[in-house]
Amino acid sequence: MKAFPGFSPDALTFLRQLKRNNRKGWFQPRQQQYESLIKVPMMDLACCLSREFARFAPDYVTPPDKSVFRIYRDAHFAHGRKPYQTHIAAAFARHGAQRLRGPCFYFHFTDSELLALGGAYAPTRDELPSYRTFLAENYREFQDILNVPGLRENLGELHGEPLKRMPNGICPNHPAAGLIQRKQWYLVKILDVSLVTSPRLLPELARSFEAMAPFVNFLGRPFATRVMVKRAAFGGCNH
Repeated sequence: MKAFPGFSPDALTFLRQLKRNNRKGWFQPRQQQYESLIKVPMMDLACCLSREFARFAPDYVTPPDKSVFRIYRDAHFAHGRKPYQTHIAAAFARHGAQRLRGPCFYFHFTDSELLALGGAYAPTRDELPSYRTFLAENYREFQDILNVPGLRENLGELHGEPLKRMPNGICPNHPAAGLIQRKQWYLVKILDVSLVTSPRLLPELARSFEAMAPFVNFLGRPFATRVMVKRAAFGGCNH
């Protein structure tokens, strides 16, 4: 594992100040400070994580310029909304999918929170029938994954917004009705925010994502298109 030293404590101070001064007049003179304290190390961390995904979830290896979210909100943000994000985030989607679409790995941190997530958080309307059919046919395997010793203790319960009624085409008495009657399936690990400024940040994120990998890989199986990972493409990830 390539070492990552953690973010400077000044990065968290910057985010706290941004929360209080979320406007262009404050941010723009501090653009270089944002770049050096947050953007550059975040790109490095994302690259290090992709090297780890190559071991246990190769379909999710993602270049840092594709995985790291911009700090700027959409240029057409609604009236009254702040122009900058106050959480720093990255998502590692399966090949051929967009960030939070389909199964993915995701993490973000603020000045007071650090979390890692794995699963299908924002599947498209077109993808949902594939998930539900796959779960209806393979629910026992899915339950076995969720019941792996230590998984619940480490990652907690399955998350996901439930539907009010069973989707069309699925028997209401299906033994996996509770799994199918959802529009999200994901696991969350809340980590100690002090890790953000520690060399332990990379190994702890990688450990959490590796524990989630069987779950995320299972949810990716309904999507037949797979692209082989070109590991060499990440050989020069230096930021």
